[in-house]
Amino acid sequence: YTKGNTIYATHLDTRETRQIAPFPPGMRGGSGLAVNADETLLAGSFVEDVAETNTDRPARPPGGREGGLEARWAARLPMRLYTVEIQTGAVKTFHPSRDWLNHVQFSPSDPTLILFCHEGPWHKVDRIWTIRTDGSGLKKIHTRTMDMEIAGHEFFSPNGKIIWYDLQTPKSQVFWLAGHVLATSEMIKYRVAREHWSVHYNVSPDGQHFAGDGGGPRSVAAPGNGQWIYLFTPKDGVLEAERLVDLARHDYRLEPNVTFTPDGQWIVFRSNMHGPTHVYAVEVQKKTED
Repeated sequence: YTKGNTIYATHLDTRETRQIAPFPPGMRGGSGLAVNADETLLAGSFVEDVAETNTDRPARPPGGREGGLEARWAARLPMRLYTVEIQTGAVKTFHPSRDWLNHVQFSPSDPTLILFCHEGPWHKVDRIWTIRTDGSGLKKIHTRTMDMEIAGHEFFSPNGKIIWYDLQTPKSQVFWLAGHVLATSEMIKYRVAREHWSVHYNVSPDGQHFAGDGGGPRSVAAPGNGQWIYLFTPKDGVLEAERLVDLARHDYRLEPNVTFTPDGQWIVFRSNMHGPTHVYAVEVQKKTED
């Protein structure tokens, strides 16, 4: 985690804290931190010092989040990816770009593989990319097949073999959960009913189920999407949905962001359905009493 302009690590049991590295001057305003599979590297993205690159930051426009997203994407600020060696604190930067580099993630099984996105209005960007920590092997994961097709909110399967993502063909009309098999480039697609579309998805540790956090009245599938935490089971090319938590009182300006616990027994999410923002968990399968 970062505090001020420095990266720290804290042991959860002992509370022992040590400094990993200070950020070099000019590194700010990006995405991070991700930790790799063998816990030797951290990764993220940053905006280069605009004073040194003669680039103006965009003014905050009217129009809320969508307006801000468009303006930030159009600004074409200079960015780079970076890694930090956890033991030495050595910082390395690579992949300079005028694309908005965001959502940096490490593969859970391959310590040199990074997943990241080109942020911005989804219908205007090729969002999902991978790259090696030495800057080699840049690869686009999904190629658009029609106008207004969107793909994003990408994440790895727990074994690192598949990159899953929300796919809409086109936007707000036809919904899928799609997967890119890294070894073969095979594409997997599960159809998602409009009322079950979710802002974010995640996959269980055994890969047999998915979770979704639904969507609000201003989300991309509105009207018609459901405000629920869902458990999904793939069957015959479709995600069958089970409703777990009613989020009718949740304000989706705060995204719930579902994740499974490592044992696959609980789905963890955040919500403001009772006013303040709290972290909640719901059992995937209710225990039956003997």
